Amino acid sequence: MASRLLSEPDWLAREREYEDDLAERGTIPELYEASAGQRLDAEAQRYKGGVYDRSMVDAVPAAPDGEFAALTYREMRDVVRHLAAGFREVGIERGDRVGILSGTRMEWAQADLGLLAGGAVVTTVYTESSPEQVSYLLDDPGATAVIVENEQLLERVLAVESELDLESIVLVDEPEQPYKRGDIYTLGEIHQAGAAAFDESTYRGWLDETEPDDLASLIYTSGTTGQPKGVRLTHRNFRSNIHAVRRRVGPRDDDRVAIDADTTTISFLPLAHVFERLAGHFMMFGSGATVGYAESTDTITEDIAKLRPSAGASVPRVYERIFGTMREQAGESAVKSRIFEWAMGVAQQYQQANSPGPVLRLKHGLADRLVYSTVKEQLGGNVELFVSGGGSLSGELCRIFNGMGLRIVEGYGLTETAPVVTVNAPEDVRPGTVGVPLVGVDIAIETTPEERGNLDLRNQDSAVGELLVRGPNVTEGYWERPGATESAFVEGSADAAGVVTADGVEFDGGRWFRTGDLVEHTPGGYLVVHDRLKQILVLDTGKNIAPQPIEGRFSTDERVEQLMLVGDDRKFVAALVVPNVEQLREWADEQGLDLPDEPAALVENERVNEWVADSIERVNEDLEKTEKIRKFALVAEEWTPENNMLTPSLKKRRRDILSAHEEKVEEIYGGR
Repeated sequence: MASRLLSEPDWLAREREYEDDLAERGTIPELYEASAGQRLDAEAQRYKGGVYDRSMVDAVPAAPDGEFAALTYREMRDVVRHLAAGFREVGIERGDRVGILSGTRMEWAQADLGLLAGGAVVTTVYTESSPEQVSYLLDDPGATAVIVENEQLLERVLAVESELDLESIVLVDEPEQPYKRGDIYTLGEIHQAGAAAFDESTYRGWLDETEPDDLASLIYTSGTTGQPKGVRLTHRNFRSNIHAVRRRVGPRDDDRVAIDADTTTISFLPLAHVFERLAGHFMMFGSGATVGYAESTDTITEDIAKLRPSAGASVPRVYERIFGTMREQAGESAVKSRIFEWAMGVAQQYQQANSPGPVLRLKHGLADRLVYSTVKEQLGGNVELFVSGGGSLSGELCRIFNGMGLRIVEGYGLTETAPVVTVNAPEDVRPGTVGVPLVGVDIAIETTPEERGNLDLRNQDSAVGELLVRGPNVTEGYWERPGATESAFVEGSADAAGVVTADGVEFDGGRWFRTGDLVEHTPGGYLVVHDRLKQILVLDTGKNIAPQPIEGRFSTDERVEQLMLVGDDRKFVAALVVPNVEQLREWADEQGLDLPDEPAALVENERVNEWVADSIERVNEDLEKTEKIRKFALVAEEWTPENNMLTPSLKKRRRDILSAHEEKVEEIYGGR
């Protein structure tokens, strides 16, 4: 049973016919070499001075403190080549697994490309990982070497070194005192050794030895439940996805917004995560773009103003923070606050209008002068395209940004799909959806009637169920987890009555990856992601509730910083809420209230709870009876990766949040 787009838009028809000047097949090092060779004198990387004590000073000139300097593609290519040779010199061979334990920075990218060029397999370790997690993430893949950012992270490795089979450790930054061990090197020493030993014909031989189906990387799932699994991703997986994404957002003959050689992007998400690795790294260098590295997520505001990027990729939580900052700045006076709220309403109306009339255009122009232009200038003044992934972006927030002229295209993907499955086209953004599948990526929906539950569907004729995916971007499975691999795929014949395929693809069984996501496939061909199937709340009445869309309604609320629904196997839906303390303090000052200083006492305060309750009730007005949040409890501590309540990619660790606030939940439900 197949369904095609009701009426295929022109942009998708052109996309199918798109002929890229980059080859679709090959390896990542071949792509990088080809791209760099075409733009040797153009800027490849921009890096900030005064942040790190870099060990690779012979190859990377120091930037002025607090300012950005640049490496050209010629300079970066030399670094990558010399690192490839240097890694070989210290015994890292073809097929060896090498961990990278570092924050996102210039050297992460250079080391990654150097290791891949030498035939190694890069495995990922998050900087938030505890010593026990570091041990697991290096031991599970059998890593023989690890690249570590600084001495603080090195101590975590050394604490578990006896449990590992490491042959070499490479320190990116210069240590305070040299380590008197023959197996610990600085990245600067690796580069110097490689520069001395480099031979281009030998280097080309390494590139030729690597085949597209060879393993390129083991990227470990963020582990919202259970131990992370190592997803096996080949060069073909990455290259096919780069090519498909370039069809959707890359350069064409028309004047549309695109990612191309003129793009400058800002990189700050973890490169250990597949989203930034593909969208902000492989894709950008393959396209000849310039990548600027923010110092940290805390300095994005100042870094984006200096880098003046035209593009960037981020997760919904960061866009929510940007919006929150905009609102805080507007709240300096009652007049400015009213103007801001009016301008946000105009932005939504403008984005939703098929053909804005003269009155709406006049309002939009005024709102641009009063609000939008200031916001755009604070983001560097050049932003043409933001990409949102790694979670569901609120449709309201997407409409606001797009209505202001800050184009956000939302997409969907997973580590197992390298990662992009769908993404909105820049010329046809549909807020609230994650777009249509990339060309060459097949999807199917395994449907069951009960999964429709109480979902707020965009179209009652939509197919609803678990999303299945197949394509050249899909992993072959998990590292040394045959059982997990087998259960992650549907193979052989399937009940066609329970499966709806997209884009004319016949569901012939084949081998389809089970995403575990509950999605809606509209008659127009667009996907709406409702939630993870395992995160659906099933009330004791049997009603199914998808938390994510309801939680997303609070993304623009000034009183709620974070919110998580609870209610599985309970009588009703409730919520744990982190209040926006800054907004709360401002409100209290206006009201002349003397609130407690201690966070634990603050969240128990009756007036504070009433203040948050107003926001809960506003959202409840638009929800079905069974979806309404009947009770809530305030919690004092914001959920972050540091306290293990969020993954490094800023997704909620629901199990950990529930465990940490078990008493609050029991109070809500009266001890069950």
